[in-house]
Parts: sequence; structure tokens; C-alpha cells
Amino acid sequence: MAKLDVQIKDLRLKNPVMTASGTFGYGLEFQDFVPLSEIGGIIVKGTTLHPREGNDYPRMAETAMGMLNCVGLQNKGVDYFCHHIYPQLLPTGGTYIVNVSGSSPEDYAECAARVDALEGIPAIELNISCPNVRDGGMAFGVTCAGAESVVRVVRERYHKTLIVKLSPNVTNIAEIARAVEAAGADSVSLINTLMGMAVDIEKRKKVLSIGTGGLSGPCVKPVALRMVYQVAKAVKIPVIGLGGIMTAEDALEFLMCGATAIEIGTANFIDPAVTMKVRDGINDWLDRHGVADVHEIIGAIN
Repeated sequence: MAKLDVQIKDLRLKNPVMTASGTFGYGLEFQDFVPLSEIGGIIVKGTTLHPREGNDYPRMAETAMGMLNCVGLQNKGVDYFCHHIYPQLLPTGGTYIVNVSGSSPEDYAECAARVDALEGIPAIELNISCPNVRDGGMAFGVTCAGAESVVRVVRERYHKTLIVKLSPNVTNIAEIARAVEAAGADSVSLINTLMGMAVDIEKRKKVLSIGTGGLSGPCVKPVALRMVYQVAKAVKIPVIGLGGIMTAEDALEFLMCGATAIEIGTANFIDPAVTMKVRDGINDWLDRHGVADVHEIIGAIN
């Protein structure tokens, strides 16, 4: 078996396969399908300082080679996570990362600080790019100044590995990646969903309750791959790639374009065991090609 473990600052992953926030619940929902301790990293659903109801239904729609969603970060808040969910995660042996979001820099920082106190959570993923909420989120992630302002405030109060999730709905994602790196990010993950919409021509109305939503799935992979390649060339911190990864071959493309690790999202809805299949597929490819360590292919595309 090839050497698959990778390092993101102080966060060690036993393999480069992670789950994307919002597509894997808290991981507990999938423990009948995959051994949670064997996944490289599990990024739990978006967590905010205060409880959020999310958007009205309908908030998901199927599209050609993908899906739209406008769930809107529905969750019971960080205190509920700390007191009720966190104790259930520890016995599984998984590596858990909390996706943190907020409506102001202060909200982000306070939420991150409460997660910082949890000994068994080694990292957070700061969501400055979610396009599914009416305030906050996307506004911070689309400018260098906005992204930097949130990361700096969070960095002052969060002391473990800080991953920042970037929005693709920008003119130059490499510039924003450099801005969050300068503000103290230990890693960047990309891409979050692209903005999209769907129309019901019989009802003559928009399909989603708020009109627009985040587009994910295989249709976004070429865009995601290009952005990961650009950002990996622009920053010195590790890059985590995601966007339309369905197979080991997809994951290998992201690794070769410079990603240290990858996240699987929409594919979890289709096959709840896809994470292990992708991990095994990466290993099989490495073995077939005589590659002893996954680091030999990371960034192989010049």
C-alpha cells in the first residue's frame, strides 16, 4: 500500500480524502456505510454562533450533472454542537473539522473560539464563501479586504489549524487566497458552490425558495480544477481541492494540480460509501504506477 498520509499545518490526515461540509452531516449519519476512522478528515455541517432555521423549502433542485441548494446553514448553533454532538463524535475515532460561518467577523471569532476549546477538534474550516445565506457569508469572501478582515479576527482567537474556504464567485480567486494567507490562514479549500438558479416553466416561477442557490456536482469540476491549479501556484500554504469529485480519477486530477487533500461533496448523496472507494482507488493507481508516496504526484502538473 502506498503512503497516503498528508499534513496540513498541525493537522495530520491518514489519507487525503475528506468530506465536504453540508454533504456528510456530522458523520454519524454515515457510520453504517463507512468506517469513520478511516476517512482522512470529516468536515461537519456548517456551524454558527446562534441557531439558524435555514431557508424555506424548496431548497434543493437537481440540474444536469449537478444539483442546486439553498439550505442556508440550518443548524442548532455552536453550543448545541459542543454539548450534544461533540461527545458522540469522539468514540468513532474520526478526524473531525468544524465548518464555521457567521454574519459578522465577531460572530465568526466567537464561534471559532468555542470550538477551539474542544480538545478533540484539531481544525476548523472558515466558510467565508457560502452563497446560500441572505447576509454575511458571500460578502466577506468576494473581496480581499473582506476575506482578510474575517480571517484576522478569527486568527486572534483560534489557535489550531485554520482552513479558509474560498468562493469561486469572484474575479481573481488567487488574489483572495493570498490575502487570507497573509491574514494567518494555514490552508485554503476551494471551491465552494457556484451561484446558479433553476426555473419551472409550467409554473413560470423559480424552483428554489430564494431564487438562487449553490451549484455543485460534476458540472463544476473543470472550473474547480482550474482554480485549484491557479491558487496552488499563488500561495505557499496547503490547498484542499473540491468541486465535482466523484471518482478516484477525479481526485487524482486535483492532487496533480496541487491539492494536498481533496473533499468529496455531492457524490455522498449518490453513494454513501464513496469516500472509501476514492481512497482505495487512489491507492490502487499509485500501486499500479509504482508510486510509493502520494506526495510524489501532488503538484505534478507544471
